[in-house]
Amino acid sequence: MTTRAHCAPQAQASPVGGASWMTLLLATACGLIVANLYYAQPLIGPIGHALGLSPQAAGLIVTLIQAGYGAGLLLIVPLGDIIENRRLICSLLAASALALAGAALAGHAGVFLLAAVCIGLSSVAAQVLVPFAAHLAPEHARGRVVGNVMSGLMLGIMLARPAASLVTDLWGWHAIFAGSAVGMALLALVLMRLLPDRRPAPAVRYGALLVSMWQLLCSQPVLRRRAAYQACMFGAFSLFWTTVPLWLAGPEFGLSQKGIALFALAGVAGAVAAPIAGRQADRGRGRGMTMLAMLLAAGAFVLGQAGTPGSPVALAALTTAAIVLDFGVAANLVVGQRAIFALGAAYRSRLNGLFMAIFFTGGAVASAVGAWAFAHGGWTLTSWIGFGLPAMAGLYFATEPRPAGALPR
Repeated sequence: MTTRAHCAPQAQASPVGGASWMTLLLATACGLIVANLYYAQPLIGPIGHALGLSPQAAGLIVTLIQAGYGAGLLLIVPLGDIIENRRLICSLLAASALALAGAALAGHAGVFLLAAVCIGLSSVAAQVLVPFAAHLAPEHARGRVVGNVMSGLMLGIMLARPAASLVTDLWGWHAIFAGSAVGMALLALVLMRLLPDRRPAPAVRYGALLVSMWQLLCSQPVLRRRAAYQACMFGAFSLFWTTVPLWLAGPEFGLSQKGIALFALAGVAGAVAAPIAGRQADRGRGRGMTMLAMLLAAGAFVLGQAGTPGSPVALAALTTAAIVLDFGVAANLVVGQRAIFALGAAYRSRLNGLFMAIFFTGGAVASAVGAWAFAHGGWTLTSWIGFGLPAMAGLYFATEPRPAGALPR
């Protein structure tokens, strides 16, 4: 039985491609939600110390958040194809608010680690919102709308770490989780009031829904390729942002945590790539944007080795490399999502869950490899591994067949 046989036509919400306020709302919501995944990363030390965790066990904080998110991508995001989307999104936000409040109030390591898993699980609300935005957008503007929404998501990823560091410096680590808990509760109320209904036809049961995801992966080469490209690209992104704080805090640069937070803010400029890439994909230039994105990501790691370590030239080169890398990763992400969302409206949530789970795994593996590489070969070895990831994606992209007369993807 083909995948399409499992999917009945869906009730569509009214297109809002011209409603800039709705796009802004969805982008803001995605950014606020996804930031919850990254608040804990720069705070492992103070959280572990407060809860009595050893340095080794403290690493579980980030691992469990990521594990929860990965499970949610595969087990919760696909529900967007069979459950009314507004209700699903707001339910996840309510769960997120409770999990964040639990983290803020935790006085025992076990309670915090359980909250960490739940934070990851509930944060997949952002990945229900992205295909929701694609459903709302008319075909001719889908890339632009998805790009604008993804720019908000990328800003959330990039701003979360410096925001967590600065808030913790002022009020302690509990404050960032407490503040976000309040934010998620308020966001749930806003979205419940402002989002339109979208009621998919419940064509399959939950078990069959999960089985159909494997069928989608096997039957959709565009999904497999785009997920592989972005796994390499997001791997490069994760490797860079895992190791560059270690490099900047080392004896060569000697930056403080505030200095590293300010450096991280520079990468925010790369988020402008998302709407640009979306518009180019709408105009049939997705292939060109894909190759440009991979070249930029690879070139960023070459640029990041310029100058004598610790010199102003080296710091400027690293800052520029961060912007260029983030630009390339964001551009490739948006072009990839536009391509997979074009495969079928009836299973966009499943497509997005698979796509995100695959490239998120690539990022997690690359983070671990980056930490090992930095410990054994310093920034030079780390940079060349980072260079190799988008380079491999580019080589694979060069083998992509392009049928005669087909529009660029």
